[in-house]
Amino acid sequence: MADTPHEPPPITVVLPDGQEVTGRLQERQQVPDTWLYKVAVPAWQNTPDGRVEPAWYVVWVKAPDHVKPAPGVSYDDVPTSRLPPPLAEREILGPRRPSGWVLQKLERGRGIVHAVDCEEAPTGAPVLPLGRALDAAEQPGVRLCSLCGAAAELDPVLKGFDHGFG
Repeated sequence: MADTPHEPPPITVVLPDGQEVTGRLQERQQVPDTWLYKVAVPAWQNTPDGRVEPAWYVVWVKAPDHVKPAPGVSYDDVPTSRLPPPLAEREILGPRRPSGWVLQKLERGRGIVHAVDCEEAPTGAPVLPLGRALDAAEQPGVRLCSLCGAAAELDPVLKGFDHGFG
């Protein structure tokens, strides 16, 4: 038997005139300086044959101005969209470096391990995961590139992080 979808949790919706009704919280979305909540509020609608039936009016409202949590209700399972980190953080941290390492093979069994985005790395060489890059770096005649930071990043792993502390 398939799982039936959970009913959205109740939430108190504050109408423009101050009245409060119990609605259902369907989704949350972070926008600059606030949150928007997509709520369904009970209403009524006329049918084509002249009857009146219950219906849900769905609208986005600003939180916390127009919603209040219902006592004892968890909103952990409500779909939530957050903004990406502010641009300033990305500018400080810079772009993420691609993962992987490349072995530049030289004559007589020598070689150099480069970061995958190093300007000196050979084009078309297979990208090595960390374990294989460390294996290659431990071979006699293979060194780590200091231009791209491979030496600074891999050397502590090869020697142990506590190397030099006692």
